[in-house]
Amino acid sequence: MEILGYLAAVLMGMTLGMIGGGGSILTVPLLVYLFSVEPVKATAYSLFIVGLTALVGGFRSHLKNDVDFKTGLIFAVPSFVGVYVTRAYIVPSLPDVVWQTDSFILTKPLLMMLTFAVLMILASVSMIRSQKEISAATKASLSPVLKFIIIGTEGLIVGGITGFVGAGGGFLIIPALVILVGLPMKKAVGTSLFIIAIKSLFGFIGDLQGSLIIEWSLLITISLMSFIGLALGMWLVQFVPEKTLKKGFGYFVMFMGTLILWDQF
Repeated sequence: MEILGYLAAVLMGMTLGMIGGGGSILTVPLLVYLFSVEPVKATAYSLFIVGLTALVGGFRSHLKNDVDFKTGLIFAVPSFVGVYVTRAYIVPSLPDVVWQTDSFILTKPLLMMLTFAVLMILASVSMIRSQKEISAATKASLSPVLKFIIIGTEGLIVGGITGFVGAGGGFLIIPALVILVGLPMKKAVGTSLFIIAIKSLFGFIGDLQGSLIIEWSLLITISLMSFIGLALGMWLVQFVPEKTLKKGFGYFVMFMGTLILWDQF
């Protein structure tokens, strides 16, 4: 199971390297099912692994001038707030039993896994569905102030999602950067990695303030495997059509999300 887990970590890194998002959606399931990490702890571990991997990828994109730092900061700052508040205050304050009836008990770990599974399915639909080109006239119809407000609001929402389920949120970030800001796809991918890295690591700091016991050896090992996948993905992206990769990975994520839903129920 551990060998499968390390191979999945390589796959996660490859996906981040190739499309700038989506791979992080695998991290929590691989920690829970292949390394037997408790779900609440797995979301914290995921923030560290995804954040560190995206940081390496974002730095490599920066060397190729594929990171728009100004746009990244506009999106990332409210994301910091969302992820930090969620990890430091909201998650610890949730009761162990969130809701119950005579025949059903919704625990905090179950709520997080169900939320994660639903998010996986929504992410898969986003990746499978082809992104339509938006016209220059449509872009121009949004004023700079409105774009700023929309990007900041989405940053706050994505930060909250990241904090709760431990996913990077690249599948939400990239469409916003392409459609609202008009960034080319390569620059959107690099900027997405930069945003994911900063907000994920910021969220992990929120966990360190609590009483969470960290298994650093496991975290570092999985992170190293994801680095290998990241380098491989950044090399393979030259040969694999982006549309084909996104759709194929989207169907895989949909399958995994459905399996997790079935398993939890």
